[in-house]
Amino acid sequence: MNCKLNTPPPNFIRNIIIEDIKSGKHGGKVITRFPPEPNGYLHIGHAKSIVLNFGLALEFNGRCHLRFDDTNPTKEEEEYVLAIQEDVAWLGYYWGKHLYYASDYFDRLYDYAIELIKMGKAYVCDLSAEQIRQYRGTLKEPGKESPYRNRSVEENLDLFRRMRQGEFPDGARVLRAKIDMASGNLNMRDPVIYRIMHTSHHRTGNKWCIYPMYDFTHCLSDSIEGITHSICTLEFEDHRPLYDWFLDQLKVECHPQQIEFARLNLSYTVLSKRKLIQLVEGGFVSGWDDPRMPTISGIRRRGYSPASIRNFCERIGVAKRDSVVDIALLEHCVREDLNKTSPRVMAVLKPLKVVIENYPEGKTEELEAVNNPEDPSAGTRMVPFSREIYIEQDDFREDPPKKFFRLAPGKEVRLRYAYFITCHRVIKDEKTGEIIELRCTYDPETRGGAAPDGRKVRGTLHWVSAIHAVKAEVRLYDRLFSVPDPDHGKEGADFKTFINPRSLEVIHDCMVEPGLRDARPGDRYQFERIGYFCVDTVDSDPGHLVFNRTVPLRDTWAKIEKTHRKGK
Repeated sequence: MNCKLNTPPPNFIRNIIIEDIKSGKHGGKVITRFPPEPNGYLHIGHAKSIVLNFGLALEFNGRCHLRFDDTNPTKEEEEYVLAIQEDVAWLGYYWGKHLYYASDYFDRLYDYAIELIKMGKAYVCDLSAEQIRQYRGTLKEPGKESPYRNRSVEENLDLFRRMRQGEFPDGARVLRAKIDMASGNLNMRDPVIYRIMHTSHHRTGNKWCIYPMYDFTHCLSDSIEGITHSICTLEFEDHRPLYDWFLDQLKVECHPQQIEFARLNLSYTVLSKRKLIQLVEGGFVSGWDDPRMPTISGIRRRGYSPASIRNFCERIGVAKRDSVVDIALLEHCVREDLNKTSPRVMAVLKPLKVVIENYPEGKTEELEAVNNPEDPSAGTRMVPFSREIYIEQDDFREDPPKKFFRLAPGKEVRLRYAYFITCHRVIKDEKTGEIIELRCTYDPETRGGAAPDGRKVRGTLHWVSAIHAVKAEVRLYDRLFSVPDPDHGKEGADFKTFINPRSLEVIHDCMVEPGLRDARPGDRYQFERIGYFCVDTVDSDPGHLVFNRTVPLRDTWAKIEKTHRKGK
């Protein structure tokens, strides 16, 4: 793990670990794990688990394993394995030699299953999946025992071995744990621990045609690896008795402690893998790495920084109850980090040409601009200025409303790092009446943006020199959903009906200052007065610059917090 450790806020999991270390439990060791299933791409919710598991191991001088729960070959692919490793490393964590797969333990898991059968604690069941569900009962009614529950140990051993040898078709038989069909916890009502699947595995090939279930695999994989604290989300709370049951029956040397915490729920977002797949396969987004997606690959492409994600995960903390986090907090953390680290540049998204009539034709001068006022060590750069420049169309009004402090006929404004200019004439397209050019004059005594006579102007505009500007494509990304809770936006409505039709606006003929000509994919900038942007890592190349808007400058979370403090 190579991530810099900040002092984390206290939480109940840290407190448990601290007490375990004091008591000498597990020999004072802390070994955690992050166990994703390689059947899709990781999202921001997984980032919370990654930061928690790797962060705790780092804090207590332990280690965190990356282990792939690859027990369902019908849904798992090597593509996902590689993507998950890239995402974890991008967040700033490294597992070293501790990269594992549940499939590493298939032989040992099979032996454990044989041991349970010999103990009379597991049996082969011929009920179909539907019949097993019917026999399980409900929360109010006990389950009914399978007619195959009392097979002899010898018969169960024979049938299970024949299952492994491929003698039976998919779904014909399963291996179940023999626990308690009257248990108040449905997970303890003889759960399935092996099923038949004649499917090639991405690592073991065709060696196996039976595969273990998650509940059986997970606890034993933890034990095999010597995990001390098995940290998972709240939906596994009811599975903890089963986790402990398997380890207790098999009398393993290492019995990890399962601890549950609340998963991340984010407003204006869906984090269900099933729903994310629908977005991708339905063409609502361009892919798993679409910058509107909450996947780690998507937010990385959008320009979020690893530090901002780690900071966000630390700020929301670790709770025992589910809640919804305002996406404005995530955007605030991103903005807060980028404000410190992103160079400032000038870019004009919707250009309007300005001709400065009293500026000498053919002249170009270099003006000094600050790279980042938050970081004096970032220094300055030189930007070219000439007779013709571009400003934003929205920075001019022919008939301005009150409190419009930008450019208008007869009005004087400041050009950032340059001069005061005054608009004198508006040129329009004869056919459409569209404003296509402004004619202005400048005050040569105001170089650098200040007047020697002390006069003030209220408007400051960004700009680029027309003859030096570099053309670029800019993609303005917004929230993918238009309602805070797309999962439950309206009773009975499909979540896809709440997709924001304005979640992406593409602008093709933007103009950026010439220093961005050599910008590389992944580089992040603040476009002054506009927002934070990142060079797209997929579609951008030296001949076609593409910038993705990461977040706007407007910080709604800071406003929320300010209002909250005033309320107190």
